[in-house]
Amino acid sequence: MSRFRTPRRSARLTAVGILAIGALVLTACGGATESTTPTPTGKADPNAELTVGLVLEPTNLDIRHTSGAALEQILVDNIYEGLVTRTQDNQIEDRLASSHEISPDGLTYTFTLNEGITFHDGSALTSADVVSSYEAVKTDAAVQGNTEFAGVESITAPDEKTVEITLASPDQNFLFALTGPAGLVFKTGDETDLKTAENGTGPFTLQRWSKGSAITFARYDDYWGQKAGLAQVVFQYIPDFTAGVNAALDGSVDVLTAVDPNLVSQLEDSGQFTITTGRTTDKATLAFNNVRAPLDDQRVRKALRLAIDHEALVEAVGAGETLYGPIPELDPGYEDLSDVAPYDPDEAKALLNEAGVEELDLTLTIPSFYGTTVAQVLVSDFAKVGVSLEVDRVEFATWLEDVYKHHDYQLSFVLHVEPRDFGNWANPDYYFGYDNPKVQELYAQSQAELDPDASAELLKKAARIVSEDDAADWLYNGATLTALTPGVSGFPKDSINSRIDLAGITKTAG
Repeated sequence: MSRFRTPRRSARLTAVGILAIGALVLTACGGATESTTPTPTGKADPNAELTVGLVLEPTNLDIRHTSGAALEQILVDNIYEGLVTRTQDNQIEDRLASSHEISPDGLTYTFTLNEGITFHDGSALTSADVVSSYEAVKTDAAVQGNTEFAGVESITAPDEKTVEITLASPDQNFLFALTGPAGLVFKTGDETDLKTAENGTGPFTLQRWSKGSAITFARYDDYWGQKAGLAQVVFQYIPDFTAGVNAALDGSVDVLTAVDPNLVSQLEDSGQFTITTGRTTDKATLAFNNVRAPLDDQRVRKALRLAIDHEALVEAVGAGETLYGPIPELDPGYEDLSDVAPYDPDEAKALLNEAGVEELDLTLTIPSFYGTTVAQVLVSDFAKVGVSLEVDRVEFATWLEDVYKHHDYQLSFVLHVEPRDFGNWANPDYYFGYDNPKVQELYAQSQAELDPDASAELLKKAARIVSEDDAADWLYNGATLTALTPGVSGFPKDSINSRIDLAGITKTAG
């Protein structure tokens, strides 16, 4: 029998809010459906306005001091830019920089800036702005990305178009870190209140923010690069999934992201939308408290993993793919680890018997916005091997305090969405409580390795150890559903939980 303390209306884990704390971000998963490519009709209208339905609104717009995928999702590449950025499949490419070079010893990064870059107030961007922006990241712990700049020794500008960054030791992840908030460039000495306004260099400017409702961007006509194909973009925030579908059906939005898989048929049956299924780095993680009995016994952790029918769980969720390890397919070091924890309830019972815990009562702590499907599946699967699971649904603030901060839990479920976050498994102080020196050594070696392929191999070895240690269970790799009207073209499909690059999107007239 399920023992939910605070039952919730939603019957399925679906697209939900995006919340972040340091390297931890919680977000949605979408539903699975056949992916198709939208077919534009007619000629793209450069004066078109696009309305995009999103789930979670940022609390403020200060991306320098506020973490959260909700900010990155709309601001990075659209309002603010860095020297480099990332593609939908997490590859690094130049942005404000026309090129970059890394010295053979991996210590010095030299960037050359593109010509004609201006901030939205009309002033020219120079290498001095990059230096001041990155010095702030390096020296101010309150600025996003400070920890990622811990190994930075110097940031200099040999001339107006060149920036040199020197590291104390090689860091395989440093360039990728520059694709996030740490790498964004702001005007030196700018006094803009970034909580409500902006002065970036991207192809869009902030036109208005109607708090609790919508954020509107307008094309920046003096943009240094390829001009945006839309005159205006409205991000309409609709936290209720049914309301989002209704908004799409009545024509209030052109694009609806994070579509609830339970509701996708309504959109498909209307014949008005194309549905895309996008890949993500969302790792639906069943965390075990590795330092608290009985989860400090690997036989118990292994038994719980073997008791879970992952294929059935993914089907119940309606989205994503199975994932048996800490690295998703879009990140370096991915390996299919399904051999580590195949569905085997009989073996699970045997392991529990061996561990002397034939009748086991456990508690799963889960943020209340996640719906009930995952918890219901776990309750059912665990019951089949004699494990009783109580589900404690808590407000996210409580989860942060109890689970994340004080590590006061047995089992927990959240979605970790940030790419390349394997370092959490090399951090014994993280809320998982997982401490394996070999993994820590391999991770350190991977970060110091100059060759990306060799680095990925080291991560792969470390990830297999983490999975073989049953440090957690990875229930699935999430996917995201997006519904588009036929006149919309170029809307990104993958990784849109972390950012939506508007640059290549067009909409036909009418």
